[in-house]
Amino acid sequence: MASRIITFSFNPRDPQMTASHTPARPQRPARAAKPQGQWKVDGTTPLNANEEFKQQDNGLNVRDRIIETYARQGFDSIPTEDLHGRFRWWGLYTQRKPGIDGGRTATLEPHELEDKYFMMRVRIDGGSLTTTQLRVIGDISVRYARDSADISDRQNVQYHWIQVEDVPAIWEELEANGLHTTEACGDVPRVVLGSPVAGIADDELIDVTPFIDTITQRFIGDPELANLPRKFKTAMTGHPSQDVVHEINDVSFVAVNHPELGIGFDVWVGGGLSTVAHMAKRLGAFVAPDQVADVWHGVVQIFRDYGYRRLRNRARLKFLMADWGPEKFREILETEYLGYALPDGPAPQSPTRPGDHVGVHRQKDGLYYVGAAPYVGRVSGSTLVAVADLAESVGSHRVRLTPHQKLLILDVPEEHITTLTDGLRDLGLSARPSPFRRNTMACTGIEYCKLAIVETKATATRTIQELEERLGDVEHLGPIRLHVNGCPNSCARIQTADIGLKGQLVMDDDGNQVPGFQVHLGGGLASDTRAEAGTGRTVRGLKVTADELTGYVERLVHRFEDARTDGETFGEWTHRAQEDELR
Repeated sequence: MASRIITFSFNPRDPQMTASHTPARPQRPARAAKPQGQWKVDGTTPLNANEEFKQQDNGLNVRDRIIETYARQGFDSIPTEDLHGRFRWWGLYTQRKPGIDGGRTATLEPHELEDKYFMMRVRIDGGSLTTTQLRVIGDISVRYARDSADISDRQNVQYHWIQVEDVPAIWEELEANGLHTTEACGDVPRVVLGSPVAGIADDELIDVTPFIDTITQRFIGDPELANLPRKFKTAMTGHPSQDVVHEINDVSFVAVNHPELGIGFDVWVGGGLSTVAHMAKRLGAFVAPDQVADVWHGVVQIFRDYGYRRLRNRARLKFLMADWGPEKFREILETEYLGYALPDGPAPQSPTRPGDHVGVHRQKDGLYYVGAAPYVGRVSGSTLVAVADLAESVGSHRVRLTPHQKLLILDVPEEHITTLTDGLRDLGLSARPSPFRRNTMACTGIEYCKLAIVETKATATRTIQELEERLGDVEHLGPIRLHVNGCPNSCARIQTADIGLKGQLVMDDDGNQVPGFQVHLGGGLASDTRAEAGTGRTVRGLKVTADELTGYVERLVHRFEDARTDGETFGEWTHRAQEDELR
């Protein structure tokens, strides 16, 4: 006999609930969830064109074709799956064709946006270079890249105007000097961020250099890890300033002192910004120094095996962490990949000073390191050659790049500090920068990037210079970090800036569409000496044109100066201020 359910109907003639009996509809089976492309759950069948080309041929294999075919036959000989796909595995992206305005970024196809030149990224794990290597990087820039060179916030150097015909010769020179571009881009383990003062700082807990070396030597270029759902970013620091922006990387190791087990690392997983920002989560696990490489390998394998591959905009580890949570992630890591449990461990203590290392600092061996700021990472090949010469002239043979677009000269005798800082100043690198020059970052922008909508480097540089003139010394207000991004993807970390600027086209007072920015306010990271990392707030309709940017920042700083309470930071004020005060 069929089951029956009772329903109630309303009779307008007799406004009473009346019961009627109708046969129940058969229950439909629950619709199976769409496969997400998780290899250990759904199998390895590709669910989109991007996954198909990666399975058809490992991205690392394109190197031989570049050397043997494309460098000889030229740009037009490169098929699209190599040009727009596998070339990334060797640090190469086509750059934007000059003259295409930001309004056309989203309407043109990649081949319409791109020029027949490449951005090339030199991979520099830990940001560590000898002066000889720095000179090689600069010399290659002068000869092959129209003297272009930018220090990125990933401790890399980026060239522009590279021709495919020159790539084999560039690789030969880099590799002869211990440098390379292997997996500098692509769906792979990207550069390992490392503390720029590893091994030299007198207050570091542990030197992370051996762990970075082990990971890069064992795993970078490994075909088993060369097909991840998307990019995988790593950071590692043993310095109490927490100088590697660990909250926004896929996996980070932050040194801690365990009360019973001594010095080791706290592990953070699942950070990332772009259009959907996630702060990394602590696993709560303590990793001993001899376990670092295995734990790193376990985390990247989880991403490979369980990461989402169906939709590319969800193919980052942060989305898996959001769904699993740190407890499940740790359980899977320990049971399926390590084969042993990790002990619980303490969280890192809050940093007590900034992690950009700008200025003059004493090393533990009695020498000094000097951190200098270019304008938003923009240097040149000839500048890098001159820095190498200058460093050697004062007895230094080591240089470090930072995750804040800065450059450090190591091993400087005290008697040569003034000579070095004066020489750096003459090269456009300041060891005593203004607060705005020190705390402003910018991405590549529309000058070269196919995703960008507005210009960034020149806009940020002009804004810094104008703010220096208008505001003078504002150090008493504390750091005010200004991050300028050319599109929504947050390469310049706009959500974690005091003033984050997301490039877009906006309307000016005359109703014209012009380059400008949506404004984010009050973001920050632990390395900014904040108690807790967090993304900034947005105010509905708060946008500013590029031409108005200096005036807007000046107005905001004056309002903060008038309204702040004792010890209040700019970021704290923006979170309590009324919206009208922030416009």
